Amino acid sequence: MVKHFISLEWKSFFRSASFGKSLAIKIFMGFFASYLALIFASSGFLLMLYLERKQPETDPFLFFNGLIFFWFLGDLLIRFFFQKLPVMTVKPFLTLPVNRGQIVNYVLKKSMVSFVNFLPLLTIIPFGILLIVKGYTSASVVISWWVMLILLILINNFLNFIIESLSAERELSFLPIILLTSILYGLNYFDVIDLASLMSKAVTGISKNPYYLITPIAILGVLYGFNFNILIKKLYLDSGLRGKVKEVNAANLEWTKSFGDIAPFLQLDLKMIWRNKRTKSSVWILLMGLFYGLFFYPQPTYQDLPWFFMLIGVFSTGIFLISFGQFIPAWDSGYYKLLMSQNIKYEQYLKSKFTLMAFSVVVLFILGIPYVYFGWKVLIAHFVAAIYNIGVNTHVILYGGSFNRKKINLDQKAAFNYQGTGAVQWLIGIPLLLFPMGLFALLYFITNFEIACAILSLFGVIGIVFHQKLMKSITDKYTKSKYKMIDAFDQEN
Repeated sequence: MVKHFISLEWKSFFRSASFGKSLAIKIFMGFFASYLALIFASSGFLLMLYLERKQPETDPFLFFNGLIFFWFLGDLLIRFFFQKLPVMTVKPFLTLPVNRGQIVNYVLKKSMVSFVNFLPLLTIIPFGILLIVKGYTSASVVISWWVMLILLILINNFLNFIIESLSAERELSFLPIILLTSILYGLNYFDVIDLASLMSKAVTGISKNPYYLITPIAILGVLYGFNFNILIKKLYLDSGLRGKVKEVNAANLEWTKSFGDIAPFLQLDLKMIWRNKRTKSSVWILLMGLFYGLFFYPQPTYQDLPWFFMLIGVFSTGIFLISFGQFIPAWDSGYYKLLMSQNIKYEQYLKSKFTLMAFSVVVLFILGIPYVYFGWKVLIAHFVAAIYNIGVNTHVILYGGSFNRKKINLDQKAAFNYQGTGAVQWLIGIPLLLFPMGLFALLYFITNFEIACAILSLFGVIGIVFHQKLMKSITDKYTKSKYKMIDAFDQEN
């Protein structure tokens, strides 16, 4: 059965509509993974070299064990944000005579051989070999030590999934893990409980007395069983269909009728943004964009870099445009087929998205006017950035949306959720942020600040003047990609 599951996932990978679009990203991630592997593989040798040269009196075995507590916390924190439980499309199996326990066991065992679990081995195995070769400890102790650390890696693996499942329904789902790691680190840092020393002694003691390995094995078994029970309770056809009963907060959106034929789409977008976890993040992130300049402008260093003002201005006034716009039309992927089957004009649909993004740029610029406190050049840069965002970036991001092929589940948690992210989201940042900053910097050094602002604002004005023609071209692109997107949004990523 495991062989059958692997075969089906392999076919699903190559037959996915997003395979071609994601292939370049997968190749890039392959090079990045090789780079990480090289760093981890060399770190064991470098640590031994450092200790022999700088701290020759230190026992490397005990020194490494003293760092395990901090590695344990850091590993758990990184896993929560970047490692997700490997999934497979299980609904087709639920109507077949396939044991549910086999499905769950396959998913959990698949998580044990993830790349995240493999990386630490590239450090501990060479370091352990050096301990044996240089005579710091015996081979039997190092082998027990390896087993102990592998068990710790797997404990972190399953502990992460439990924390994720318990906090998944929370609005700020990352708070429990931040709180847990902060408390443990604080207890150790303020010497309330010397957790680093306790874990070091535990790892050292178990390595020298292998029969104590039964303790981490038992802990691992309990965590595995806990994850098994959580997953198997959700493995039903009607799982997730019956939601919690909530009181609906109906907002008065009558004011949108003044926008004419795009009013229904604006209402749909505003309701979607406010009622779903994933889209709400686009609203809360407005605060980050609004106060983004405060990280730079108060520092004298950046006051002498006027060309850098444009990057801050584009980001500050266009934060909603970037965070919301890069997933158009994937926000509507759950009902995209239904939407496209209605007697609506595609141009109206896209125009409502443009209006929402352009309106956010205007609002963020107005709210950011107090930045004039740091100089008139800052305010002018923000004004030019706002014009550029409306005239250029809105059209760029709408055009980029025609290449989106990944479905988004709106009810999933917002924090550090990369579902629906593909090659488009990685590449779109070049024309959105890097191009205006690079062009402005080039013009600034060739001419001066005022001319650079004038030329960049000219690009924005041209985009506004030719808005209708640009939208017609973008609409044609969406129309040509319509059925490809419908087919792709029918697939689970």
